Amino acid sequence: MDQAGLRRGNLALLVRTLREHGALSRAQLAVRSGLSKATVSSLVADLELRGLVHSTGVSAGGQGRPGQLVDLRATSACGIGLDVHVGHVGALVTDLAGDPIFSRRVACDVPAMGPERAVDQLAELAGQALAAAAGTVGPPVGVTVSVPGLVDTGTGTVTFAPRLRWRDVAVADGLAARTGLPLERIAVDNDANLAALAELAAMNAEPGEHSADPVADLVYLTGDFGIGGGVISGGVLVRGSVGFAGEIGHMAMDPLGPYCSCGRRGCWETQVGLGALLHACADPDDPVRDPTLDLDQRMRVIRARAAQSDQRTLDGLHQIGSALGVGVSILVNLLNPAVVVLGGYFAALPEWLVEPIRNQVVASVLAPGAGGARVVGSRLGFTAATAGGALVALRRVLDDPTVVPPTQRENEEAPA
Repeated sequence: MDQAGLRRGNLALLVRTLREHGALSRAQLAVRSGLSKATVSSLVADLELRGLVHSTGVSAGGQGRPGQLVDLRATSACGIGLDVHVGHVGALVTDLAGDPIFSRRVACDVPAMGPERAVDQLAELAGQALAAAAGTVGPPVGVTVSVPGLVDTGTGTVTFAPRLRWRDVAVADGLAARTGLPLERIAVDNDANLAALAELAAMNAEPGEHSADPVADLVYLTGDFGIGGGVISGGVLVRGSVGFAGEIGHMAMDPLGPYCSCGRRGCWETQVGLGALLHACADPDDPVRDPTLDLDQRMRVIRARAAQSDQRTLDGLHQIGSALGVGVSILVNLLNPAVVVLGGYFAALPEWLVEPIRNQVVASVLAPGAGGARVVGSRLGFTAATAGGALVALRRVLDDPTVVPPTQRENEEAPA
């Protein structure tokens, strides 16, 4: 690696360290990063010129003179996550520390709108997000769009999204043309992949009661009309040979089962998708089957009925939980994750879904103790994909702080 590359890597190391641990003195930064104090001082000066860090207070305790604390300037930049869903488009803006600045979801029938009108709506929402962020945080370093389907991440094109009825939709190009945002700052990815990254970050930021060790192997399940999966192995997102890994909702569970949106029969999502839950729990004229009703509201109704021991609701949830358990067992046998995270609507109903899944996993997984796999509800719920999008957008600066230009001219070239 050349000197410039080494310096970029060291700058990124300090930014990530401050993001994880909060304000630290230069001496503490040197200890945590493994860099020399002289190098840390040089790097901090560079980050100050870029407006990414600032001095704040003094360190307490220890021997000698108290050290000046350095902290991340969270408002120096922002990341934007956009979400395309069957029933809505959404946006989330977070600052450099990951704290939310703006969040909005607009209900709409995306399949009926068609891709052009849907991208129009997405661009309008992106404009609202940019306007809300202006004056509060620095400019966006990136925008990431989550879509439930196969995505060519290299070109920002949705190859096939059966639930949206989209084929070969150039989302990144369309969004850039409508918003004026630089194309190189716009990314498009599968919603389950982005949600998995967000859940992993949230889980490791706040270790649960089961283990203080960071989680590195995780499977995330979207709970929606379609079922997708984000797989993380060794801390790295598994994309597959051409980037289409994770379409677990289309595992064929019943060759004679109902037709799926993909055109095949008996896919797992026909058994455990939101449509299957609503069909099992309610008649067609029931309010929870009304597509204009917000999904959060629909889940609150189902939760209330289950809590009141409504037998049809309880039977429906047991049916979904058992079918989920069969598929999750296959995934655990195949991937041996530390954690299986239930996202989307699954996360709204953990009291009734987690236990039958766990029972099925224990009974069906070959490894003793289900290979150590835990089944948990999502920390982020319906916001996981947009949170992952904002996180990935911020990675442009977290991986390379030099994408943010200095706010004043440096007098001399600083050493790496």
